[in-house]
Amino acid sequence: MTRIDIRPLSVNEGYTGRRWKTQEHREWERSMLFLLPRNLYLPKPPYKIFLKFGFSSGSSDWDNGIKFCCDVIANKYGFNDKLIRAGNVDTEIVPSMQEYIEFELKHYCNAG
Repeated sequence: MTRIDIRPLSVNEGYTGRRWKTQEHREWERSMLFLLPRNLYLPKPPYKIFLKFGFSSGSSDWDNGIKFCCDVIANKYGFNDKLIRAGNVDTEIVPSMQEYIEFELKHYCNAG
C-alpha cells in the first residue's frame, strides 16, 4: 500500500454550504497531489480501492475521507473516479501529528 503522511480531511472541513470547497480543502488537495508518488502502477480498470486512515480523533467517522481521497487519487493518475467500483476501508486511532492515509488500487472483477 502507498502511505501518505497527511491528516485525512473530513467532509465538514471540506465544504462550506452546499458545494463550495473551503480554503482548507483546496490546500489539502494541493498537499495530497504533491505527496502522492509521481509514478504508480495502475491495474486495468475498473478498480477496487483499499484505504486505511490514521485518525487522531476517536470521534472521526470511518467514511469521512473516502470521497476526497478518491477524487485526488483519480485526478493525480488521470482516470475518472467512477471507475472505482468497490472499496475496503480500515481506520485506526493514532497520536496527533501522526495522521496518515494509505491506499492501494487493484483490478475489480465482479464475478456476480
